[in-house]
Amino acid sequence: MARYMGKRITVCLLAVVLSVFVNFALIRLAPGGPITMMAGIEHPNPDMIAALTQKYGLDQPVVVQFGVYLLNVLKGDFGFSYRSNLPVLTLIGERVVPTLLLSLTSALLSLALGVLLGLRAARRRDSWFDKIMSSLSYMLDAMPSFWLALMLMLLFASTLGWLPTAGMVDVRAGYTGFRGALDVMVHMVLPVACITLLQFPSYYRIVRSSVLQEMSAEYVQLFRATGMAEGTIFRRFVLKNAILPTVTMFAMNLAYSLAGVVLVEIVFAWPGMGRLLWDSISKREYSVLSGIYLFLSIGIAAVTVLLDAIYALLDPRIRLK
Repeated sequence: MARYMGKRITVCLLAVVLSVFVNFALIRLAPGGPITMMAGIEHPNPDMIAALTQKYGLDQPVVVQFGVYLLNVLKGDFGFSYRSNLPVLTLIGERVVPTLLLSLTSALLSLALGVLLGLRAARRRDSWFDKIMSSLSYMLDAMPSFWLALMLMLLFASTLGWLPTAGMVDVRAGYTGFRGALDVMVHMVLPVACITLLQFPSYYRIVRSSVLQEMSAEYVQLFRATGMAEGTIFRRFVLKNAILPTVTMFAMNLAYSLAGVVLVEIVFAWPGMGRLLWDSISKREYSVLSGIYLFLSIGIAAVTVLLDAIYALLDPRIRLK
């Protein structure tokens, strides 16, 4: 087990370095840059551009810049924002908690909803419930996240007035304590509902297909022939084998939630990593973007290692690979 996990951690660390380097190079090779925006777009001063480029080390080759960046990261220095002059860790630290709050809540709700509905549909194959849920899952998969977010906002916030339109808290009310936590929960309802509706269909289809596949396996037919109860077969054998693909899907969706809720956060004005990423791209904030990509890469790698550990515990054969 230790040897297997050591190999997986090494591979993930190499993947993090490679991913950060690719993103580091791509954002610097893209047209435009922070120096042009700092010097002025309409009437830029060539001397100022040259001085700022040299000051921030942007005149060096990309490989040299990346080497300097890695050395600074190892020292705990992730750089500063060109525009606000704030440390990158400070900017990310202010946004990571709202994003984790949103993504973890929606991921757990999606998992629970998808698994429960998938199990019910698989046990009642070709029933009206199975047909309705299968059709609904494909409809939700086809919906763009920003469109669904706008529709939920239009219906429940603007038309019915049941929920707040955007933001994380009611700034004018200034709630604290339990009332403040309740205010955050109320503001979470619409964005969490949007992400959950988009994610649970994948769990539903994976669970349904996995259960149906296991139910038709030869070992299940053998247990039935011996007179074992259907419920016992399902709980002791089918459910355990069918849950493995769901673990993979949960890890993938969790990684997606960290990096892929940009449009949802923008629509609902949620102060998370998604909005920070979007603002940094539009303003060419190289240091902030590199810090965000590093954080996301480490997060995805950590989820992958955790997934491998869970797989090894659920299926001992994997440890031998």
